[in-house]
Order: sequence, then C-alpha cells, then structure tokens
Amino acid sequence: MKKNDVNRVLKLSLLGAMVLSNISWKNAGDKNKNTVATLTINGFTFADLNKNGKLDKYEDYRLPLGERIDDLISKMTDDEKASMLMGTGMPGFDGLTPVVGAIEGRVPGAAGGTYEVKRLGIPEIIVADGPAGLRIKPIRDNDKNTYYCTAFPVGTALASTWNPELIQSVGKAMGNEVKEYGVDVLLAPALNIHRNPLNGRNFEYYSEDPLVAGKIAAAMVNGIQANGVGTSIKHFAANNQETNRLSINEHITERTMRELYLKGFEITVKESNPWTVMSSYNLINGTYTSARHDLLTDILRDEWGFKGIVMTDWFGGYAGFNSLKGGTSNVVAQLEAGNDLLMPGLPAQKTAILENLKNGKLSKTSVDVNLKRILALVFNSPTMQKYKYSNKPDLKKNAEVTRNAAAEGMVLLKNNDSVLPYTLKAQPIAAFGVTSYEFIAGGTGSGDVNEAYTVSLIEGLEKSGYKLDSDLKDMYTPFAAKEKAAELESRKKRGILALPERLPELDLSKDLINKKAETNSLAIITLGRNSGEGGDRSVNNDFNLASDEITLIDNVTEAFHAKGKKVVVILNIGGVIETASWKDKVDSILLSWQPGQEGGNSVSDIFSGKVTPSGKLTMTFPVKYEDTPSAKNWLGTPLDNPENVTYEEGIYVGYRYFNTFKVKPSFEFGYGLSYTSFEYSDLKLSDKTFNGNLIATVTIKNTGKAAGKEIVQLYLSAPHQNIDKPVAELKAFAKTKLLKPGQSETLQLALSPKDLASFMESQSAWVAEAGIYKISVGSSSLNVKQTAEFSLPKELSVERVHKAFALTSPVNELKNK
Repeated sequence: MKKNDVNRVLKLSLLGAMVLSNISWKNAGDKNKNTVATLTINGFTFADLNKNGKLDKYEDYRLPLGERIDDLISKMTDDEKASMLMGTGMPGFDGLTPVVGAIEGRVPGAAGGTYEVKRLGIPEIIVADGPAGLRIKPIRDNDKNTYYCTAFPVGTALASTWNPELIQSVGKAMGNEVKEYGVDVLLAPALNIHRNPLNGRNFEYYSEDPLVAGKIAAAMVNGIQANGVGTSIKHFAANNQETNRLSINEHITERTMRELYLKGFEITVKESNPWTVMSSYNLINGTYTSARHDLLTDILRDEWGFKGIVMTDWFGGYAGFNSLKGGTSNVVAQLEAGNDLLMPGLPAQKTAILENLKNGKLSKTSVDVNLKRILALVFNSPTMQKYKYSNKPDLKKNAEVTRNAAAEGMVLLKNNDSVLPYTLKAQPIAAFGVTSYEFIAGGTGSGDVNEAYTVSLIEGLEKSGYKLDSDLKDMYTPFAAKEKAAELESRKKRGILALPERLPELDLSKDLINKKAETNSLAIITLGRNSGEGGDRSVNNDFNLASDEITLIDNVTEAFHAKGKKVVVILNIGGVIETASWKDKVDSILLSWQPGQEGGNSVSDIFSGKVTPSGKLTMTFPVKYEDTPSAKNWLGTPLDNPENVTYEEGIYVGYRYFNTFKVKPSFEFGYGLSYTSFEYSDLKLSDKTFNGNLIATVTIKNTGKAAGKEIVQLYLSAPHQNIDKPVAELKAFAKTKLLKPGQSETLQLALSPKDLASFMESQSAWVAEAGIYKISVGSSSLNVKQTAEFSLPKELSVERVHKAFALTSPVNELKNK
C-alpha cells in the first residue's frame, strides 16, 4: 500500500481501519500485566499504550517525535501534567529521612525518577548518581544477586590525564553499567570551577580552568551517551561551596560568569549534547539559578542551542532542608524560567503548580513547553524503548578501564635522584601511614559508589611482587580497620550527609622507626584526605597537615635519611593540600588522587615503572591557603551563617591570579613530572595575521630513556588596552601518543575567534582587541618552552549576546593595574 493510502486509512474509524487494513489487536495484558497491548496495521506493530484499541498519534513511531508529543500532551489532565513536571520523590525516603520498609522502586538506591502516566502508558524513567560511577544499592532484600558498580577515579584524577579520548572510554564503561542496571540518566558529570581549594566537592569537579573542565566533561558525556543513556551535567552554575548551599546568594559580575563559571558548560553543551542539565542550589545576584530565565533560556537554549531538559538539584529552590516541610519552591518562576523538572518532587510543589495553573499565574504555554522537553527525554530513554537490561555489566572489563585511567591521572610532583620507578622488588619496603592500609577510592555523598572492593596500596604493591615490612603491616592493619570502623559509625550517627573525618595516625616511637630504617630499603608514607557533599573542608588538620602527620614525616625522613635511604610520599587525596612546608623533607611525591577501586594496582603500575606518569595538575597548589585569591571572602557573610558571598576576585581564579600577580605557588597549574624528558621544537603558526582561525604546530620529541606521553599546553596573552586581562590564559592543549625514546610527534593546536575574545559587558559581546597576541607553548603554565606572535589588525566583535546577571549590589573586582 502506498504511503498516502496508509495515511488515509489511519484517519478512518477503528472499525473502518480494521476492515480496510486488516488490523489485529492483541492484548496479553489479561494474562500478564507487564505485557503491552499491541496493534498491527499492514505489517507495522505498535504498542497500544493507553489500551483503547486504536492507534493514537503519540503511539505511531512513524510520525515526527514532536507531533507525537503534542498529541500526548493534549490527552493529559492538569493533574497528570503537574505530576510530570516533578519527580516522584526520593525512593525510600520521606524528604531526607529514610523510611524503613519503603518500596525503593525498580532500581533500589537510585536517586529518583519521572512520573509514570499509567492511563496513557508512559513509563517512569530512572535517574541515579553519580560522577565517579553509578551509585545504586548493591545488596537487596530477598535477592541473592549483587549489584555492585565500578568506582572510577574521582573528577580531579580523571581531569589530570588531560586526555579526552581516554575519558571518553571511561564514560563508555560507566554508561555500560548505567544501561545494564536499568537506569536511564546518570546524574553526571560535575564540572564546577575550583574557586577555592576548601570546597568539599572539588574532588568531583575537574579544574580551576573552564577549558579543561569543558573538554573533559564533553568527553565524559560523549562516552556515557554512546550507550543510549543520558547524562545530567551539573551544577549549573557557580555551585562553588557546600556551606549553606541551598540559600547562599552569590554576587558575581556578568563577565566573570561568562568567562569562568559558564564557559565549561558552554563547551560541554556544544560538543556533546547532554540529555539534561541540572540547575544548582545557589542564588546568583538575588535569584535562584533554577528561576533565572537569563541563565536557563537566554544563554543555555538561545545562545548555546541546548535542546534537552533542565532539572533542579534535589530540593533546589528551597532555602534549606529545614524549609521542606510545609513550604514550596517558587514553582512558577522555576518553570517559566526554563527549569522543566522539579526534583525530587514534593506534594506541596504539585499543589502549587495546580493552583497557579488554575489562577493563570503559571502559563499553560510554558507548562506545555516544559512537558515537551520532559516527554522527549522519556521517549528516547531505554525504558521507553523496552531495553531488556541484564543487571550484569562487564565489571571485570570496567575494572581494567579504571585501573588504566587512574594511573594516567596520577601526577609526579617530585622525584629527586629518580627514586621512582623503584625496581628493587627483592628488598623490603616500610609502608607508613594509616591510609597505606585503608586506601581511599573516592569521596562521599552523591559522588560515592558502592563498589565490590577497593585495592589498597599494600595489596597493589604486594600483587606486583614488592615485599612489605610484615611487622608494620601487622601493627597497622588492625589499627586502620578499627579507626575506619569508628569513623563510619560516627558518620552513621551524624546522618545522611555527614562528612568523612581524617583517620588518626598510629603513634610509632622513634626507636621503632629507626629500626625499620635499618631493615628496609625504602620508606613510603601515604597521606589521606576525604571530603564530600554537604560541607566544606577546613584549613587546620585538612588543608594543612595535622600534627601527627608532621611528626610521622619528620621521624621517618630523619631515620631513613640517616641511613642513606629514600622516602616517598603518596597523596591519596581528592583536592589540594598544603605541600610547601614539608615537600623539601622527602625525596619523591606521587599524587595518586582518589583513584577508584583499583587504586592500589594503579599506584603500583606507576611505582614500578610499568606506566610512566603523564598526569598534570588542573589546579594550583598554593604555598599557603591565604595565597588563594578567594580566601578573603570564602563562604561569605555573616561568618557564622553565610547569606551572601561576593566574588571580589572576579576572573582571577587559580593560575590566572597566581601568574598575573606573580604569587609563587608550591606547584603551578599544568605541572607534572615524568620518568622521561621531552624536547619542544619547531613552533609554527599557520599565519602571522589572524583571519578567522589559526593553527599552531609544535614537535615533541622523547629525549629520555623511558616511553612516555607529554601534555602540551597553549597559553595566549592578549592586548589589554580596553579591558583588564590575565597575563595569559589556557586556550588549547593536546597530549601525545606514547612516545618511545627518540620518537617524535607533531601536534596541532587550533585557535578560534572566540579564543581571542574577552567579554565586554558594556557591549554585551565577546570582543577581541586589535593588536599583537603572544602564544606560549609549554609543559605547565610557568614552564614555557617556545613562543610566537600574531596580529589582529582591527577589533573583532565575535558574538553579541543577551544581557544577563544584573547586579543587585556593587562588586568591587580585583584588577591587574
């Protein structure tokens, strides 16, 4: 039958269609409620989702998706619409309180889901955390099976690879578990900027630089979504502290927002098309991000072309968890602004939606737009596609992915006399530090993962054939287990978002340490830090070392150096700590980050030389916390219960501040050592005058004795007659393949017009100044290897945009005078 004939037939009554098109209607639902009724027309089989015995437009997969969704919305009641605009609550919780015996939904441990419209056959889709891997319940009642997930390296570790191709492979592995465990959308990745090293969730986030954050996040999204599941990039935007995160009002200029806090999201949206964006908790210039039309519609959709849905963070728009009972967020402002889905969804919000629909304060047109986006997400989901998930992802294969990724993200900060790689496996090693025996795979909160195991440092080294001092192992193992159990019990008593606490060090006498220096060939000291959602870190005993850690370093280095032996420190941390006061005491420092469940094996791969370290810092390690530009206004005022915080440092965050104002760091942005050496040569530009785009090429040669990879960074110094600018900004980076000794590779680094531009608030435009631009190519933000210049003959207005983020109080920003 011709297409026109089919269309004509479909317009007839059900009886006529049955006569003319030989339609059959099968409904096995009477025998099995989980079986969908079907309709067959001319060999096409359709799900009769509403079981009315006829083919509705929204059931006809041959029609454009928009047409099907419009038909579906026309059939929905206001009650169904209101329900669809919010989640179904946190499974197993009443607000934030766990409910014993509660039904946890199709995927226990998931964070929530969308509303199921049973009458119309529209299923619930499932969303779950998180950034370091899927977080669901691993052990279930009356079920002998297990549902463990892979704990991948934390965000800081992944970003330190500077390798989007590798991160995409991590995303593919992560997405495999999402799909095979029946989840539709992973609430990740998280890419907020490291404004301050004390942010409790910096371990989830990638960098102080938006280019690195955006490129890594885009690679992660592309990897995850290659599986046919969705992501939710978060937290949009400027979610840079955990303290009072639901109510903090941040005063930020439009330029700072666009150049720093939005740029990474812009890159991610344009390069990976995430299915969803999660709005953040905080207010910006007096308005919740989830209620900002300029952020969620003007910028995200109109300027960047985002097509997916925006959902709130859980309870976003509420002034605090204590306001959940009886109150509601401003649902009208949120929905009208372009925040489509209110999560996790509370009854008071539904009541408010219905009331405001009825009284006309909430536009039905806006609601329908919100619903179109949500339903497009549902229609494209694995659940709607009837994907038969196995509950058996390839955990063994994914463990290998995380092991390799963790190793590539490790940063060698110091390596005097080439202590590492350490190849003397026959000689015993003394492993000090409680964290050597209780290795930290990842942070807490929504960034946590329920993995089947974590390989400790000791396990990893022993599996690689190293001999560890047995006396120390016998002393530390029960002590570490006891302290870890006590810490977990303390966290349990303190509630759902209780922050992890540092484990105290075992008190070892100087005499014992001296004896170990006689009988062991090398000392390892592991320092651990953990943090999580719901609170920020402190300077004392966290950013700075605790007194027991300082004592341990002093005693071990004194004893081992007296015997002519070396000391290696391993940093099992999620974010930045102080290093300047003690780094000269030790011989080697390996920053392992929180490297996921295979962490001990990954460290061993670097330690032994099986893998040459190639990670570099994506944030600055300051000499002292007070050197951080945001330290003066961190968390806001009043100090005891912050309500407002002013971003007085403006665009001068991280290396943009340290390098411009010549503040010496302990370790600079982009820094990282290798077991080999590289030579940079033959920097060439495609043109000496910028004309739409420009390509820089540089040749990298491995001049050392080990195979390795190098990360090449391109920094741009721009004319600054019209507007204040940092001395240089990262505009491109590339990583070589594994180069054997003597091998070379020529890399290309591209610059676009927007890379030259700064945001001019007075013009509501990205503008590149006329003049001479300097390119600096190097191995870190301070270690420049080669430079070149090009000119821009006349000022270039690159992009005009909507005006946004009007200030509600003055912001006296730092300037480079």
